[in-house]
Amino acid sequence: MAEKCRVLIVEDEAAVSMLLEDMVLEFGTEIVGPAATLEEAMALVRREHIDAAILDVNVRGEMAFGVADYMGGAGIPIIFATGYGSQIVPVRFRNSAFLNKPFGYDAMADSLRRVLAGARCDTGAP
Repeated sequence: MAEKCRVLIVEDEAAVSMLLEDMVLEFGTEIVGPAATLEEAMALVRREHIDAAILDVNVRGEMAFGVADYMGGAGIPIIFATGYGSQIVPVRFRNSAFLNKPFGYDAMADSLRRVLAGARCDTGAP
C-alpha cells in the first residue's frame, strides 16, 4: 500500500490555516507545515517530501509566485488559495488549480483530487 499523500499548507491567517488543516486531514492526507511565511514554506519544500501544496497567493503582504515557481520546478502541483480570483496570478500559473476564498470542503477536496490524480501516494479519499 502506498504512503499517504503529503500536502503543504501555506497560509498566514491562523483561522484559515486551522480550517485547511482540518479539511486536509478529513480528506485523508497528511499535512506538511503549515507555513505562515514564504521563508517557512521554502524551508519545508527544500527538506520535506511534498505531493501537493495549497498556497495562499498573498502571504503577509508578499506575493507567493517565487515559491510557486520553485515548487513547479520541483514537480509539486499547486492549488492557489485566493480571495482575489485567478486573474491575479501570472499567465504561467493560469492552468493551476484555484480555491476561491471563502471555500468549503467540497471545493478543496475536488482540487486535491485533481492535482493528486495519478500520484503514487494514497489520498485516502473516496
